[in-house]
Amino acid sequence: MRLRGFSGVAACSLLALCASGANFGRALAADPPSLKQAPAAPVDPWDGFYVGGHIGWTWGGSSWSGAGVAGSFGIAQPLDSFQESGSFLAGVQGGYNYRLPNRLVVGGEIDATFPTFPDPNGLTTGGVANFVSPAIGAASYGENVRAAGSARARIGYAPDNWFYYATAGLAWTHDRQSLAETASGVTDTVNIWRFGWAAGAGVETRIAANWTAKLEYLYAGYPDKSSYFPSNGVSLRSNWNEQELRAGVNYHFPPDGVPTGDSLSALDSDRVNFHAQSTFVEQAYPSFHSPYQGANILPGTGEGRETFDLTLFAGLRLWQGAEAWVNPEIDQGFGFANTHGVAGFPSGESYKLGSEYPYGRVQRYFIRQTFNLGGESQKVDPDLNQFAGTQTSDRVVMTVGKFAVTDIFDTNKYANNAKGDFLNWAAINAATFDYAGDGWGYTYGAAAEWYVDRWTVRGGVFDLSVTPAGGALNTFSYGLDPTFGQFQVVGEVEERHELWGEPGKIKVTGFVSRGRAGQYDAALGLAAATGIDPSLALAYSRHYDSRPGVSVNLEQQVSENVGVFARAGWANGGIEPWDFTDVDGTVEAGVSVGGAKWGRPDDTWGLAGVLNQISSAHQAYLNAGGLGILIGDGRLPSASTEKIIETYYNYALTASTKLGFDYQFIADPAYNTQRGPVSFFAARVHWQF
Repeated sequence: MRLRGFSGVAACSLLALCASGANFGRALAADPPSLKQAPAAPVDPWDGFYVGGHIGWTWGGSSWSGAGVAGSFGIAQPLDSFQESGSFLAGVQGGYNYRLPNRLVVGGEIDATFPTFPDPNGLTTGGVANFVSPAIGAASYGENVRAAGSARARIGYAPDNWFYYATAGLAWTHDRQSLAETASGVTDTVNIWRFGWAAGAGVETRIAANWTAKLEYLYAGYPDKSSYFPSNGVSLRSNWNEQELRAGVNYHFPPDGVPTGDSLSALDSDRVNFHAQSTFVEQAYPSFHSPYQGANILPGTGEGRETFDLTLFAGLRLWQGAEAWVNPEIDQGFGFANTHGVAGFPSGESYKLGSEYPYGRVQRYFIRQTFNLGGESQKVDPDLNQFAGTQTSDRVVMTVGKFAVTDIFDTNKYANNAKGDFLNWAAINAATFDYAGDGWGYTYGAAAEWYVDRWTVRGGVFDLSVTPAGGALNTFSYGLDPTFGQFQVVGEVEERHELWGEPGKIKVTGFVSRGRAGQYDAALGLAAATGIDPSLALAYSRHYDSRPGVSVNLEQQVSENVGVFARAGWANGGIEPWDFTDVDGTVEAGVSVGGAKWGRPDDTWGLAGVLNQISSAHQAYLNAGGLGILIGDGRLPSASTEKIIETYYNYALTASTKLGFDYQFIADPAYNTQRGPVSFFAARVHWQF
């Protein structure tokens, strides 16, 4: 994966997708050969097992009472104006249909739904109300949904490719309640389970041989429940009701039972594309030498963390050469030390904000337009966020919306994807490429690519965060800075070639970030003159400035099963980094080997080495006790190069599922010669169709 404002756009995108699918669903069902991966005989969607996912919008309210206090509030109000908060949701469902001879359909469905992740405290969609209590005076009471779900029966009528149904059953929700005293500042939180009922109605239609799309409304009611807040000594009773409008898709299994492995087929038609992926990473490190602790430090006692994500890649062809994509996602987990302690952080699957509970986000929603200009015709295979088709070697591609800068820039065939190759941040991208992004690495912007012969020129402009290391985009800053008032310009030149008959690429990527950033020398001078904390001095010294950087990226196939890669980068070390990590210079090199030579053609082994460094001004700032994006030990008397070695092996369980093992050795983490070295061990399971 979390949207105020644009979450409605994301939901509407999938609603439009479902509506479009409904219009031509009958034609697709009658003409299976137009589907690239459809079975010869489409299954009956109203008879058998199915699984799927949904996104949507939720609203509702609560009534509460206590000793001398009573009130109610709705849940549409966001809690934190600086984060993408609101009432967006994402979830999964599964069930069984049984069609009767008279076209009546009966069945059952279970689902789990996860609201938006709005703030670093882990609170999700909810409401807050102020009141005055005889016991504690002025206070605020709030309740926030962490997760919800239901188990419901469905009954309806299914004429041909449509299914109109009513649904009802049991519902549950897991919430966090908070009570904050205004005078003392004491805040107490409790987690509660609520159990109630849910009812609603919906419509579902076939959009392809094994696929249906649905639109559904649900109402859930939960009776009064008491909660005791021990820190405040107050008990409150409250109920809860919630309404949801969902759009979703379902995959229907063949009648011979639930398939396994590769028999779950993606949808890739001429108009609609559905793919999905899921990645689970368990990573840990043992205790290591760490003589002192600091704010942004990797604990020396050792730690274990897991991350999980589930992503739907839904696409719709709009007109000639135009595609719309939306990627709703469910995320869960943390990075080590809440993603702190190492500049080359060991897991690209962890974000700067995390949660022990799953939460929903729409990570990407964008439109891509391709203009074919001529030259050799090239086949394009269906993939994540990619339709099957053809394109010419000379073309212009334009992308507008929300996506990751690294979806387009600094890509590398062998080292660019934490879900399938290396995990370390400094291995999957140039560590000095301080690309714009929120706490999850995504931003709003536009990019253009011009392909001519063996050359490509790329350029883009993107929205920066409100403040360096802030993690919240200017798009949602509410007047602190206008949208794109702080921005980043990125340019790239790519050359494609053959070396000894094998293909290769060289890319040069440059960026300039424009916004209010601090200079280390000025911050240290202010801290020395006033005695304030260096981090605070850096914030006070921020003024509109530019931070440039450049990197070189090489990938070269050596043989059919062996490839090598390298990167080198520099960024201005006198100005604080903005959105990525604390690196001013980097060098990386590695190799990727396919398993065909040992009889495992779908396996991959990789090895990479990375050296990261910072400027003398950056070192002086950290040694004075300043904090960076990811690092800050409180002191750095003798900075060194951060040294990283990473190796992984991916074992193909099936063509769609891989089990990976990863090891990283990091010497002088966060450039500190007095700490480490430290070893990181990880297991990764990745599935996609």
